[in-house]
Amino acid sequence: MTKSELVEVIAERQGSITRREAEVVVNTIFSAIGDALADGDRVELRGFGSFTVKHRNARIGRNPKTGESVHVPAKIVPHFKPGKELRERVDRNAG
Repeated sequence: MTKSELVEVIAERQGSITRREAEVVVNTIFSAIGDALADGDRVELRGFGSFTVKHRNARIGRNPKTGESVHVPAKIVPHFKPGKELRERVDRNAG
């Protein structure tokens, strides 16, 4: 599902709001999550999952095309851990 598809679903399910209003809601939520992660905070959505940041150490990687060693700098990356309810729902509907 893309962001625009999510906006459409929200607008359809909530007949009282327009597509544009649904788009503002989705953008606001994503922005708030991104801002919190950028500040190093954790975002937990009960029943869905949690977003955190992970620290990756610098390392020596390898260019798969040439085999040459390449220095990969340390970085901080976003990480999502699904909640128990979401994991169970996906597992139930996957088969």
